[in-house]
Amino acid sequence: MDYVDLAERFIAARFPKASIAVIGGSTSRGERTRTSDIDLLLIGDDLLPGGEIGAALTLEFEREAFEVFAYTPQGFDEWAQRSVAQHRPVIVHMLVEGTPVRAGVELVTLRATWSERLDRGPSVDAHELDDLRDATDPLERRVIAATVFERTAELMLLTAGRWIGTGKYLPRRLRELPAERVDELAVPYLSGDFDQLADAVERELDAAGGRLQSGFVR
Repeated sequence: MDYVDLAERFIAARFPKASIAVIGGSTSRGERTRTSDIDLLLIGDDLLPGGEIGAALTLEFEREAFEVFAYTPQGFDEWAQRSVAQHRPVIVHMLVEGTPVRAGVELVTLRATWSERLDRGPSVDAHELDDLRDATDPLERRVIAATVFERTAELMLLTAGRWIGTGKYLPRRLRELPAERVDELAVPYLSGDFDQLADAVERELDAAGGRLQSGFVR
């Protein structure tokens, strides 16, 4: 199926005023599965009712599910700035890396601006991690391990000047780092060896400057 043509038909039917349209996600990367939807970023004036500047909507069209991220130009800038501040610039990656459906000078200009911002990488914030070693309840320890893994993965990415992600995008971003380093964290987490996981976390903390000490203020 030609998903660019499908997306254009969808836009013409539902969001005809969109001046910029970009397909993102697995459809753009050529990695769709049977259950994949079509991620679609739309930018334009008067796209949404009631003067809204941005919204995420799930809509069906020609038996395909569209996950739509629709913004006014002002709305996109506000949400993009917010996502960059949170180190999770999903819509910015969609804009820069996705497959254009509706393009033009506006898209070229936005891509140049936001590509430069992505290339600068994130600023690094200090991370406080829960103490995994002291937990004794098996369920509690497993929950803490999940939190520790996520926060440590984010720390590894941020200290490497990489953007982070949520859900399935976090391990995908993590796999951009050297495989041996990633495996030191991932293998004990997957096997349930939480003492070894704690050791790996300590090494990453040391590499990032050590644990936060008393007197730290943020």
